[in-house]
Amino acid sequence: MLLDLTDITKTYVIGQLEVPAVRGVSLKIDRSEYVAIMGPSGSGKSTFMNILGCLDTPTSGQYRLNNRAVETLSDDELAQIRNQEIGFVFQTFNLLPRSTAAQNVALPLLYAGQDAASRSAGAAAALESVGLTDRAHHKPNELSGGQRQRVAIARALVNEPSILLADEPTGNLDSATGREIMSIFDGLHGRGHTIIMVTHEADVAAHAQRVVRLRDGLVEYDGPSAN
Repeated sequence: MLLDLTDITKTYVIGQLEVPAVRGVSLKIDRSEYVAIMGPSGSGKSTFMNILGCLDTPTSGQYRLNNRAVETLSDDELAQIRNQEIGFVFQTFNLLPRSTAAQNVALPLLYAGQDAASRSAGAAAALESVGLTDRAHHKPNELSGGQRQRVAIARALVNEPSILLADEPTGNLDSATGREIMSIFDGLHGRGHTIIMVTHEADVAAHAQRVVRLRDGLVEYDGPSAN
């Protein structure tokens, strides 16, 4: 079992008000699964994604990632897990504007302490895997939206993480470019990557094998996608 979450809750305290965002979610995800997490605004899906990605910690419950108890880890250990175990792909790309595609992709390797030659080789291989070898030395403003998202996917892949965690990866793209990006994710899943995708779009979720739908901080549905 790659991810094993048991009775996860998250409650935000605003002044004297307690706002429950996740109300007791249990979820198991195996290696090489392709899972879409869906839900309307206020369903808790963004909070839950942050917990899955070790960007936030649960108020209560247990979360084991690769047999490590996430809720017991220090901030430094959580940062290490984010860098080594999880590749993030965001709707807004989150690329450094003054760095080339290759430099953006190599950034996680820099944080991991790899030397310049290893970083260069790793970035080149990751860019090749998303079909962007010829754009390695272009900066984000010289790339289309689809190419920027490909750079972001390459950056997420460069550390060979256990999980690819994508948050609305086609949200800033037109429909044709969105389909291209989804075909990349399909190919990555075909090569054995574990993908967890947060989306509100049914056609995007249909690419996954499994859909987990949240409502009011609870799991409303967990089963096959409608693909």
